[in-house]
Amino acid sequence: MLGLSVAALVSGLAQVLHERERIRFGWLTPMLAVFVALDITTFWNQAWIIFRGAPFNIAILVTGLAIAATFYVAASVTFPRVSAGGVERLDLDEYFWANRRLVFACIMTSNLIVVGLFCMLAAADPGFASMASSVRLWVGLAIFVVGTATAAFASRRRVAIGALVMVLAYSLWNLTFAARTLIAGGGWSPAIGGA
Repeated sequence: MLGLSVAALVSGLAQVLHERERIRFGWLTPMLAVFVALDITTFWNQAWIIFRGAPFNIAILVTGLAIAATFYVAASVTFPRVSAGGVERLDLDEYFWANRRLVFACIMTSNLIVVGLFCMLAAADPGFASMASSVRLWVGLAIFVVGTATAAFASRRRVAIGALVMVLAYSLWNLTFAARTLIAGGGWSPAIGGA
């Protein structure tokens, strides 16, 4: 289902690009789309860490379904549905203001479900408890929650834009940090040798 979320996001972008003559792009919706894409990718990473040792269980499957479905709604609403016979002109910045609350609320809900699950695991398992003692984890969560809530619900547009820029910058910083860690660790090497 996470793959469908990415497909919905990319499909929305493609539809908008097909009708680009009728659309004023601006920066807000594309920035939101990058944030949503990075957050979906972050969840894939979290799912690998949290769920890889999970037993096969209906409760875990339903939890994963709830998270993925919420991400799908966010991804589906990030870009407007555009049809050839649709509106004369569409401003993506206006679309952002009309739909930001739903998109950010879905993203925050998905992440808070993961946080709740992680806290339950940390209370029951020493390995998760040691991960939960990371200051970086909790500072990052605070930046994410405050930034996402502010971007969603701030009444002043400049404050909401500032919050969007902050959470996007934080997501990009995490991506850069992960890339540096991968490179510093030697990355990965292709298999060399005879078969």
